Amino acid sequence: MSDLVASIALRRNTDFAVDVELACPPGITCVMGPSGSGKTTILSALAGLAVPDRGRIVLGEETWFDRDHAIDVPVHQRRLAYVFQSLALFPHMTALGNVEYGMADLEPDPRRKRAISLLRRVGVEHLAHRRPRTFSGGEAQRVAMARALARSPELILLDEPFSSLDRDLRTQLGELVKELARELTVPIIHVTHSVAEARSLADRIVRIDNGKVVASGATADVLANITSLDD
Repeated sequence: MSDLVASIALRRNTDFAVDVELACPPGITCVMGPSGSGKTTILSALAGLAVPDRGRIVLGEETWFDRDHAIDVPVHQRRLAYVFQSLALFPHMTALGNVEYGMADLEPDPRRKRAISLLRRVGVEHLAHRRPRTFSGGEAQRVAMARALARSPELILLDEPFSSLDRDLRTQLGELVKELARELTVPIIHVTHSVAEARSLADRIVRIDNGKVVASGATADVLANITSLDD
């Protein structure tokens, strides 16, 4: 089990678009805030898709980024999974192919067995030989989760993955995320606009506004008396 500790700042023109400090232990940390507050920018920096102008990103004993010491571990070497809002499944690949893609270091037979096991784990083994255009929204989300888990990640980033789904599907997939949190014991950072979703999922909350942390702590404490992000 490893904690994520990050202090990152990214500029936009002459101002800092994001300037935050995060401490995320194993479990689910929900990052919340209005549109444009910097939530996705934070995930991009953690994943190595955006380079901070200053700061450090450390997971357990591994330093992924340190501006002062010129450390910047490439994206493919960071043991993390990133589920985008758009899911980014490869449309020309089957569900099985999408999941296998993240395990190029394995031989074909063990790679296929693990991919099938992951699809089974998230409840969509029956989709193994179908392509994304045939998936429902919930099925696509489950395949994306299976693909994310293929690399045995030490950090999971979820960027509003349920935003386009109806309430029942959001609830089902939220339960899946909670099960995975219990099993994997890694930090899971889940970006959401939904206060109800955060109450249901999160062990901790980080509220962002205008690129800065305005509140962080246990879910019950941060969301006390809050019914929407406008409160």
